[in-house]
Amino acid sequence: MRLAGPLRLVAVAALATLAWLLVTLLLGPPRALPPLQRLLAPPRPRRFKCGLPRPCPPSHFAFRLVSGAANVIGPKICLEDRVLMSSVKNNVGRGLNIALVNGVSGDLIAAQAFDMWAGDVEELLKFLRPLHEGTLVLVASYDDPATK
Repeated sequence: MRLAGPLRLVAVAALATLAWLLVTLLLGPPRALPPLQRLLAPPRPRRFKCGLPRPCPPSHFAFRLVSGAANVIGPKICLEDRVLMSSVKNNVGRGLNIALVNGVSGDLIAAQAFDMWAGDVEELLKFLRPLHEGTLVLVASYDDPATK
């Protein structure tokens, strides 16, 4: 019997496998195809309202308040997965950014920014005086909110 032919094929396959393993160890693993990456990648965490890590209990509002970073990144106020105030909506300003929300329905009543550095405190007081019971007051700061 002639065993030389099959033995040569086994030797060539073994050498090719060893060469591939050596190249993989030296240069890193080969790039996976995008569908294969999606199968091998860890699952993304579930996203809940306003980007929260867990869902809110029933009969509760999901909200997220993010104050601005210095005078570079503006604040963001989110309620029930609706952005009420943000730099993207262009309705934020230096100082206190306040959103008034109906505590029963979650509807936005009013949203305004108050400059507490050079602005007048009377404007803030006029905004807050007509509040009634059941109104949620969501406040996020931006730049310097605390001089007055």
